[in-house]
Amino acid sequence: MARRKKIYEGKAKVLYEGPRPGTIVQYFKDDATAFNAEKKDVIDGKGVLNNRLSEFFMTGLNQIGVPTHFIERINMREQLVRSCEIIPLEVVVRNVAAGSMSKRLGIEEGTQLSRPIVEYYYKDDALGDPLVTEEHIAAFGWASQQDMDDILSLALRVNDFMSGVMLAVGIKLVDFKIEIGRVFEGDFQRLVVADEISPDSCRLWDMETGQKLDKDVFRRDLGNLADAYTEVARRLGVMPKNQGVTKPTLIN
Repeated sequence: MARRKKIYEGKAKVLYEGPRPGTIVQYFKDDATAFNAEKKDVIDGKGVLNNRLSEFFMTGLNQIGVPTHFIERINMREQLVRSCEIIPLEVVVRNVAAGSMSKRLGIEEGTQLSRPIVEYYYKDDALGDPLVTEEHIAAFGWASQQDMDDILSLALRVNDFMSGVMLAVGIKLVDFKIEIGRVFEGDFQRLVVADEISPDSCRLWDMETGQKLDKDVFRRDLGNLADAYTEVARRLGVMPKNQGVTKPTLIN
């Protein structure tokens, strides 16, 4: 597909104009960042892995009736998605205490939560993506009450799906982040899961060993990030088991 006009470049992806109205080409970069881009590196093959893993998860969600912006994969690094208006919130679902929750509340990392906890963070890198409440969201008009009801429902449905998929391959879904977009169809609006779902946006631990298979490998200098993501892809059947990890070649 011919490259189109660049719309936006973020830390991990570049967005281009799509081939037809209402579409966007999402390109996955090899860049890895942590701590609001204070730590940076380039990990060969990371973009390829995240493209294919996000395709796998988004396709699965579409198949069970959870709407997403994903249309199709174009090539190893690009996918075609629906254009949508992103609600300025990061929606985080936590099943196990880890990361900022453990630091903020003094809960030992690895503590199983009695129920999934859904948190909202205001998307603003300059402010460090601060934690906000539904009161903030309503007061500043970021989303309506109906939107929030729909967002909560979507987040919990994604959690059910992802938890089951990961459990089947021996991985614990500790937590994950999604973004939600508004898609307009004439006068009708609906909310969809947007952005990506990949090890960049999830915490994934091996159920037997506790080995981290997500971006914490990069954040905490625990090993090779591409190896961790490749292991997730292998277990999910996205990569053949005999494939090397340094230069991923994924199943078409």
